[in-house]
Amino acid sequence: MSGLVPTAPEQPTEEMENQIKSPTAVPDAPPDYNSHFVPGPAGPVASPSAGLPMRYYIPQQPGAIPLYHPTGGTHPIQYQPGKYPVTNQPAPIMWMPGPAPLPNCPPGLEYLAQLDNIHVLQHVEPLELMTRFETNNRYDIKNNIDQMVYIVTEDTDDFTRNAYRNLRPFVLRVTDCLGREIMTMQRPFRCTCCCFCCPCARQELEVQCPPGVTIGFVAEHWNLCRASYSIQNEKKESMMRVRGPCATYGCGSDSVFEINSLDGVSNIGSIIRKWNGFLSTMVNADHFEIRFPLALDVKMKAMIFGSCFLIDFMYFEQPPPRRMSR
Repeated sequence: MSGLVPTAPEQPTEEMENQIKSPTAVPDAPPDYNSHFVPGPAGPVASPSAGLPMRYYIPQQPGAIPLYHPTGGTHPIQYQPGKYPVTNQPAPIMWMPGPAPLPNCPPGLEYLAQLDNIHVLQHVEPLELMTRFETNNRYDIKNNIDQMVYIVTEDTDDFTRNAYRNLRPFVLRVTDCLGREIMTMQRPFRCTCCCFCCPCARQELEVQCPPGVTIGFVAEHWNLCRASYSIQNEKKESMMRVRGPCATYGCGSDSVFEINSLDGVSNIGSIIRKWNGFLSTMVNADHFEIRFPLALDVKMKAMIFGSCFLIDFMYFEQPPPRRMSR
């Protein structure tokens, strides 16, 4: 018959669908499995197929971490459980292990009983660099293996700091790894208008450990050429002497303050202000190293420790530069 057009023999519907589908096509939904499907044993984790687009999620075994394929990458990035990277987090502080309590030792000074050398590191204050505003000093106290021992923070009001600068009275609070205040250092105000040889003009530091219990004083002595102090007990009886260099602002070298016996014969220890190069002349970021005998009484170690801060404020706390008047 002329009006009829020959057609291809009919094919089953399933065969036509298989021809239309691409071998790399991704179904919109998982196929409907028959109710008689029996799951077999778990096989190995499927590797990414070369025909799949990048960033395509491949089903894996239960409990496996999904693989993420970055664009243009050749190897997947895989993280272990609990090991995901954390960004913008400060480095953890490594503290010195807490020692056991010792008899006849004020709480918190057990650390000093195990040390013969500590480092005092002052923080750099960005506000002081950009402005003339004086901020509270902060210090990190570390041992020789860079473990934190104490944190020292100044507690002085804004007016006193900026009005009196390096002559200001201050309170320094020493805290341990648990945040407990284990020591307090107080410097009263001394009038410098009087003659420098007058007792009322000499600087003094009181050390309390624990706070409220005085264990000693650091008293300045008049000397024409060099810094001179005496380390005293709670009864203001002199126990040791501190003798500084003739020039405390040593350019290119360390400034050494020797700790001697009262007769000056034997050397007990030293307080060394480290030379930090050009940084030492520009900012208040001092580095002190304190040395004392390991067997020295722990209270005397604390007094040597306290004298370091009085020396820092008197000789190395630089006032800001004055503006040039036109």
